[in-house]
Amino acid sequence: MTKAKVVINGYGTIGKRVADAVSLQEDMEVVGVSKTRPNFEAKIAVEKGYDLYTLPESVESFEKAGLKVSGTVEDMLKIADIVIDCTPGKVGISNKEMYDKIGIKAIWQGGEGSDIAPISFNSEANYEKAYGADRVRVVSCNTTGLCRVVYPLDKKIGIKKVRATLIRRGGDPGDIKSGPIDALVLDPVKLPSHHGPDLNTIMPEINITSCAIKAPTTFMHLHIINAEFEKDCNSEDVIEILKNRPRIRMIKDGIKSTAEIIECARDIGRSRNDMWENCVFEDSIAVEDGELYMFQAIHQESDVVPENIDCIRAMLKLEKDNKKSIEKTNKALGINN
Repeated sequence: MTKAKVVINGYGTIGKRVADAVSLQEDMEVVGVSKTRPNFEAKIAVEKGYDLYTLPESVESFEKAGLKVSGTVEDMLKIADIVIDCTPGKVGISNKEMYDKIGIKAIWQGGEGSDIAPISFNSEANYEKAYGADRVRVVSCNTTGLCRVVYPLDKKIGIKKVRATLIRRGGDPGDIKSGPIDALVLDPVKLPSHHGPDLNTIMPEINITSCAIKAPTTFMHLHIINAEFEKDCNSEDVIEILKNRPRIRMIKDGIKSTAEIIECARDIGRSRNDMWENCVFEDSIAVEDGELYMFQAIHQESDVVPENIDCIRAMLKLEKDNKKSIEKTNKALGINN
């Protein structure tokens, strides 16, 4: 079986997770990853057997650090079928011209604006739009989390409107530059936040407004979701719909915090404590007078990883059926185990 050749431009928080996820799939392989600096992540990439590439001006610094590079980023792109751009937000746009010049299919992350690609992607909601496409953006961790809940509820019950409040982590665990340390920050001050409009790039028919607050925590984001339904239903109906979705984990057993969810991830042996699924607090789900109220936690470092894998399959036409792709990805990663 010929495997699709995948390269990751930006081996950081998301990039290293995407690389490991690709390496677990039967129909694709990592043929290169890139770093701009010879830091510990670059060293670990080499130790894992990934061929390392960098910018022309950075080659010397890697050689001085004793790290072998296989060439430049442009060299890397020339040996691949598709590139996953996991460079920091607002940096990926600068790579577009290079991808166009080489003629390689490209996936960007949600840190870029929706105008970077003609398609914004979610595995369940619009897989078919990415089938055979050349340029796609996988939406952000928060938008991915919202899509995974809103899409099935709208299909099964019908949604009149959604109001989502996001309590965002201040930074990732390894991020020493972000904050706040002792504050709750309106993010942004002017409403709505970008998350609702971002969801509309995938599901334009949904009436959604969102707001966000940045908090001094690193573990996960927390969503407070209020939705008004078109049909009569109760909390049991909602629970039944959500617990049968492929990337939703119902949280029970006395867990009532993001810290406990991360501890659960450690206990079940997840790589890097990753929770690729939405973590929905089952006991929080309530339906009153046709309105839903619920909490869910989103692991910002990992929930977009399986979406990237499915997006690769769609763009390279490795699998036409989104359910089959989701099943393959989930099985390889151990999702819902």
